[in-house]
Amino acid sequence: MAMENLAQAVERLAAAGYQDDFRAERGGLRALRTGRIHEPELLIIDEVVRFEGATDPDEEAAVFALNSEMYGTKGTYVVSYGIYVDPFDAVMVRRLTDGRRRA
Repeated sequence: MAMENLAQAVERLAAAGYQDDFRAERGGLRALRTGRIHEPELLIIDEVVRFEGATDPDEEAAVFALNSEMYGTKGTYVVSYGIYVDPFDAVMVRRLTDGRRRA
């Protein structure tokens, strides 16, 4: 069975109801459809799909399927990782995963 690529993972998650897109901002993760900024610690991580570049570190990425039960928002957050991670993304991923450990 062939592994899915990044676009296929996002399409699969969108078909499963993860319709919004999250982007890192200074205050948290903004859901682009609603414009609402969410505290990462309050979002539920339903799934994480990692992609590792076999020969190119630029291809390392992760897709987070996120759920805000409080606001009924489900969406994906795509982030590069490794040495090329954006500083805001690094902070948000840390906040997402730290919040998950406390739950």
